Amino acid sequence: MFLEQGIKPENKFWKYLLGSVFIISASFIGQIPITLAVFYKTFTDHIAFPTTNEGIMKMFESNTTLFLIMISFVFAFAGIYFVVKYIHHQTILSVTTSRPKVDWKRIWFSFFLWSFFSFLSFLFVYLKAPEQFVFQFKLIPFLILAVLGSVLIPIQTTTEEYVFRGYLMQGFANLAQNRWFPLLMTSLIFGSMHWTNPEVGKMGNIIMVYYIGTGLFLGIVTLMDEGMELALGFHAANNLVGALLVTSDWTVFQTNSIFKDLSEPSAGIDVILPVVVIYPILLFIFSKKYGWTNWKERLTGKISNVKLNA
Repeated sequence: MFLEQGIKPENKFWKYLLGSVFIISASFIGQIPITLAVFYKTFTDHIAFPTTNEGIMKMFESNTTLFLIMISFVFAFAGIYFVVKYIHHQTILSVTTSRPKVDWKRIWFSFFLWSFFSFLSFLFVYLKAPEQFVFQFKLIPFLILAVLGSVLIPIQTTTEEYVFRGYLMQGFANLAQNRWFPLLMTSLIFGSMHWTNPEVGKMGNIIMVYYIGTGLFLGIVTLMDEGMELALGFHAANNLVGALLVTSDWTVFQTNSIFKDLSEPSAGIDVILPVVVIYPILLFIFSKKYGWTNWKERLTGKISNVKLNA
């Protein structure tokens, strides 16, 4: 069982606090390149040092910005590997899945399923109001984005999944010895991590329903499937397709995508719809394909305190 793989007498909660600090520190080290790049540009171009994230994002060409931002996730993932192996003495597989090996078919199924949903969603919005979009496709910048994005964005999303649906979920399971507390806490923390996104400032706090709801959905998928594979595929598709397909001036960072959204952001049905309609549909599809049963026990039951050699 997935959560039980982290249940060990020696896995005290203070180790998860220490591990979290180590992972965050590794991420900060990974931000040194973009910090140096900002200092260099302000010095050579004789411009004022930016005081906001938005100002930093607009200092460089978007592909350069994407590369510099994503470096920190490479360091963070290395931090996760170190913490899991040397602080908790577990394998990286034990915080990935309960299966003997990673099920790549699950990852790809989830990836392509959500890519399909994302494309249909964009197509619906585009056909409804095409005047709100500008076709900005430029071959070379887009190809660079496609290569960078295909490598770095999955690293980013995988790192986030390992932190929230893997490492912290097992950590809270150690603390609470049940399933509902890890599910709730990781969803709330995952949503809160997006609080500083410019989308929140533009749309208001109501968009936190989407972020927390997405964390809850990914947590449910992980617990029901006894592994992170489906969550890994979904998260990668969500960020990669979004980066390649459409951008706007008010998102967390801009890309050389195919389209640009010119509309003013507003928190409407598009914020609530995924959480209350689309995510339940995905859960139904996953449950039928993978034969999920015993939902109450898997999502809210107590942890079987079995020591495993993970």
